[in-house]
Amino acid sequence: MIRLRVLSGGLAGDETEARHFPFRVGRAPGADLRLEDPGVWEAHLELQRQPLAGFFLSANPEALTHVNGKPVQGTVRLCNGDTIEAGGARLQFWLGPAVQTGLGLREGLTWGGLAGLTLAQIVLMYWLTN
Repeated sequence: MIRLRVLSGGLAGDETEARHFPFRVGRAPGADLRLEDPGVWEAHLELQRQPLAGFFLSANPEALTHVNGKPVQGTVRLCNGDTIEAGGARLQFWLGPAVQTGLGLREGLTWGGLAGLTLAQIVLMYWLTN
């Protein structure tokens, strides 16, 4: 799970989870994270996920965007804890805790299978000895 914490600006203190990619940040009504701070463009930046390579930030070439104080030209790979500046807003990118899906059904089927196998062995042993 990817999280963005707003460090400064109008939404300072808020946290947002990126549940799908690309994740768009900007002033536009359709943005996944909507920022109204000065210097934020309609489509300021977007976060992308590449399965074997990691997470990347692509900035609008005309928009003022920095990652860890360095200007973004094109696409930049993000690391846990990176600070993103989009106009007058500062965000922190980090990997949230992994959420484990419910495994109750799998565990129940496994224990049921083991119980069935044990019962079958007992029946087989009883049948062979008589």
